[in-house]
Amino acid sequence: MCGIVGYIGKRNNAADIVVNGLKRLEYRGYDSAGVAAIQDGGMHVLKRAGKVNDTEELLRSTPLTSGLAIGHTRWATHGNPTDLNAHPHSDNLNEIALVHNGIVENYQVIKAKLLKEGYTLRSETDTEVLTVFIRSLYDKLGGDLVEATRLALTEVRGAFGIALISTLEPDKIIVARRGSPLLVGIGDGEFIVASDAAAVIQHTRQVIFLEDNEMAIVSHTGYKTKTIDNRTINSRIHQIEYDLESIEKGGYDHFMLKEIYEQPSTFRDAFRGRLLEDEGRVRLGGLSRVAEKLRNAPRIIFTACGTSFHAALVGEYMIEQLARIPVEVEYASEFRYRNPVLREDDVIFAISQSGETADTLAAIREAKLKGASALGIVNVVGSTIARETEAGVFIHAGPEIGVASTKAFTSQLCVLSLLALYLGRMRDLSRKEGIEIVKAIQKIPDQIESILAQAETIREIAQLYKDSPNFIYLGRGYNYPVALEGALKLKEISYIHAEGYPAAEMKHGPLALIDEHMPVVFIATQDELYEKVLSNIEVVRARRGRVIAIANEDDDRITELADHVITIPNTLPHLTPVLSVLPLQLLAYYIAVLRDCNVDMPRNLAKSVTVE
Repeated sequence: MCGIVGYIGKRNNAADIVVNGLKRLEYRGYDSAGVAAIQDGGMHVLKRAGKVNDTEELLRSTPLTSGLAIGHTRWATHGNPTDLNAHPHSDNLNEIALVHNGIVENYQVIKAKLLKEGYTLRSETDTEVLTVFIRSLYDKLGGDLVEATRLALTEVRGAFGIALISTLEPDKIIVARRGSPLLVGIGDGEFIVASDAAAVIQHTRQVIFLEDNEMAIVSHTGYKTKTIDNRTINSRIHQIEYDLESIEKGGYDHFMLKEIYEQPSTFRDAFRGRLLEDEGRVRLGGLSRVAEKLRNAPRIIFTACGTSFHAALVGEYMIEQLARIPVEVEYASEFRYRNPVLREDDVIFAISQSGETADTLAAIREAKLKGASALGIVNVVGSTIARETEAGVFIHAGPEIGVASTKAFTSQLCVLSLLALYLGRMRDLSRKEGIEIVKAIQKIPDQIESILAQAETIREIAQLYKDSPNFIYLGRGYNYPVALEGALKLKEISYIHAEGYPAAEMKHGPLALIDEHMPVVFIATQDELYEKVLSNIEVVRARRGRVIAIANEDDDRITELADHVITIPNTLPHLTPVLSVLPLQLLAYYIAVLRDCNVDMPRNLAKSVTVE
């Protein structure tokens, strides 16, 4: 969600470096931006509701020469997106500046205490309260900014990632986290703190990741890390695997389009080195230590949010079919609060692209408290979920910048198919069946290419329906989660109301919505439920609904029933979602572009939801 960047080092354009870092984090979603720097002994704060470019304009009109700066992109929680509520926030004397991701849940209590002590507050934010609270403790201590910050954070309830600078101690940046990611990039005579590695990759690939309830004091000469309860720790240095090119658009109009077209390679990367074709099985090294636990698991639970939840639904079908293990899929936001029934031999998989999703992280912590095994399926190496789970599998999709997930979804489906095969071969799935699945997986990248080649046809369909106020997406079996995902993509980026349903449920309510103005997208592939789906199409046609069908390329019946047909190659039923979702991604993309929507940064949304 919100983005944090800070710089301390040998260069005197720290504010410019911070602003450039904030531009790398724009994909996370935000509504205001700002920067604070120390120049000539004074604190200078430039901030504005709007885009990073607006803050950059302020910086051009008021250049700052400094080797120390922090910056922020804000996604509003407490207070409207205004200039006053934008970060950084400063104390009453403008000597401390702070940026903050997260929510201070007890800020009202702290605020009342500060007002009683005579401190004043100008904004509507919980962040300003935290800033002034640190100032009040600094005053009471008679100095020592680090200790004031530490003591303040021991009293804070809720989630936070903070970066703080001060003219009182102008030789350091203080950072800390609980529930909101932060890292320190280690450069040559300089350090860059950030909430996302994308902001530091231009300068260094060496980083340390702060764990929950840890803080770092970063100076010109080095850094020290300790816990918020004042225990010194030694943090391990990690190497970022991707390069700057992977977070650039590479000639595409939008990151989303680039990421859609990357899917042949990202799907291949997800299975690379993991398939053992001659044996009809897979090698998942990240699960080796829990292999026996998985073999004997009486139940598997997937917990996830958004697109990852839809991938989990497909994974449920896959594992139950191939491995015959009962699977449950839970919204992480509900799972964490409903006192779930968990046993010690249950296995719970958290699925998250970022590995930082607050609800999903809380869900696995709840599972661990109850004694279940918590495993992860994530994209970002070094993420909190990757570090806090017992074992897991990386999807290797590379950085995903577009807010609407595309390549991460298909990579998740790839890993889930590998997991289903892995578990199936542990149990009753034959070698022959395993070989068939491995061969089918290996064909998928080329099959994805053939679907992407139909982009112009899909764009023409988008032109016809771009002004429709509503869409319905229908699928059955493996394609029901795809219907959910297709509807989500459309409403995320085009702001058109869309709903996904199991096709058979259409008669239980949604049919009332069908008329000649309603586009209905059917995923109608030739599986065991094909005839049922054709009957559902007939019902829609009888109500004059407009039918867009995703169908197999050798289907000669569907053209008689549908207004438009987009074809996909044949594959095994449990791999069909990887292919059937691609036309829906492109359809959503082109409709959004034709409606002049901000595809990569849709309104009100953030890439990684790190607060409740």
